[in-house]
Amino acid sequence: MDFGLSTEERAIRDTARDFITREVVPLESELLRRERAHQPGLTRDELRELQRRARTFGFWGLATPEEYGGMDLPAVMQSLIWTEIGRTVVPFRFGGEADNILFRADPDQRREYLLPTIEGERASCFAITEPGAGSDAANIRFRARRDGDDWVLNGEKTFITGGNDADFAIVVAVTDPERDVRAGGATAFLVDRSMGWRSEFIPTMGEGGPAALIFDDVRVPGRNVLGAVGEGFRLGMEWIGKGRYTIPSHAVGIAERALRMAIDHATTRHTFGRPIGDNQAISWMIADSETELEAARWLILRAAWTVDAGLDPRHASSMAKLYGAGMVNRVVDRVLQIHGGMGYTRELPIERWYRLVRLYRIFEGTDEMQRLIIARDLLRGYTMLGGHLA
Repeated sequence: MDFGLSTEERAIRDTARDFITREVVPLESELLRRERAHQPGLTRDELRELQRRARTFGFWGLATPEEYGGMDLPAVMQSLIWTEIGRTVVPFRFGGEADNILFRADPDQRREYLLPTIEGERASCFAITEPGAGSDAANIRFRARRDGDDWVLNGEKTFITGGNDADFAIVVAVTDPERDVRAGGATAFLVDRSMGWRSEFIPTMGEGGPAALIFDDVRVPGRNVLGAVGEGFRLGMEWIGKGRYTIPSHAVGIAERALRMAIDHATTRHTFGRPIGDNQAISWMIADSETELEAARWLILRAAWTVDAGLDPRHASSMAKLYGAGMVNRVVDRVLQIHGGMGYTRELPIERWYRLVRLYRIFEGTDEMQRLIIARDLLRGYTMLGGHLA
C-alpha cells in the first residue's frame, strides 16, 4: 500500500500551508490582543478580505462544483486543506462555500440564496437543534403549519453556529405531526431574517458563541421549501454528515501546531540546568501525543477516502470524529501542561485552543452518539470488523 500523497495533492496542500503561514498566522497576535481587551476578534470584513486574497491563490469553493466557480476537490484533498486551516487560531475558512444541502435548491432559490452565499454576499446558518432535541434530532418539535400558499413557523432553535450573523437560515421543521420526522414528517425551509425571526447570543466558554433563533408566526412563502415537503430530516442528516471528517481534520491541524509549540518549548526551556524535554514526564507526553496524532490522521483520511470511493462513509466517519475529537483534547491538555503557567495565560493561543476543542466532543454528533453508531453498526451486522478491508 502506498500511503504517500500524489504530486498534485502535495502541491495543493503546500500552497494552502503557505497561505495560512504568510497571510493568516501573523494576524493571531492582533486577534489575541483584542480578545484580552474584551473586544470582538477579527471582523467579518477582515475575514472576507482574507478570503479575497486566498482567491488569488486559486482557493475558492473547496467543495463547490466547478459550474459555480469552485474547485470541487475530492474529500481527501479537502481534509488535507482543513488540516492546514486548523494550524491557526484565526477563525478563517476559504471562501466560495455554501451549505452542502443548499445545492439542492431550485433555479430561483439558487439565484436568491446559493449564488450570493458562494460569493460571500449573504451568510447562512443551519437550524435543526432545539432545546429538547440535540443528539436526538428526530425529536424536533418546531412546527410549520400550512396557511394557503405559505407556511407559518413557530418555535425555537438553539446552539446554532453562525446564527448571530446569518442573513437567512435553513430551518428544519415538523410539517406533518402525524408522521415520524424520519419518514416524511419534516421539511426544510429557507427563511430570511427579514421575514421576522430574531437571534439571541448564547455565551459559552469559547470565543464568540452560537445563537438561539426565535420564530413567532414567521410567514414563509411556499417557494422557500428546500427540496420537497417531507425531505427535511434527510437533508438535515446530509448536512450533519459533512462535518464528520472536516471537524477532525481541523483538529489534526490544531494538534500538529500545538505539539510543535510543545517540542520547541521543551528544547529551549531549561530547569535544573537542562532542557525540560530531557525529563521523562515531558518526553512521554510528547511521544503519546505524536502517536495519537498519527492514528487520528489516518482514521480521518480513510473516512475521507470512503467518500471519494463512493462507499457509505458513516461508520468510518464516526470513528474519525470520535477519535479525532478526543485526540485533540488530550494533546492540547498535554501541551498546556508542558508550557506550565505560561500556557494558561492569554499571551499564547494554547488556552484558547483548550476551550475551543472541548466543543469538538459535543457538536455535529457527541462522543456518545458516535459510539452508539459504531457499536450499532457492528452489533446489527451493518459493518464487518475491519470495515471495507474485511
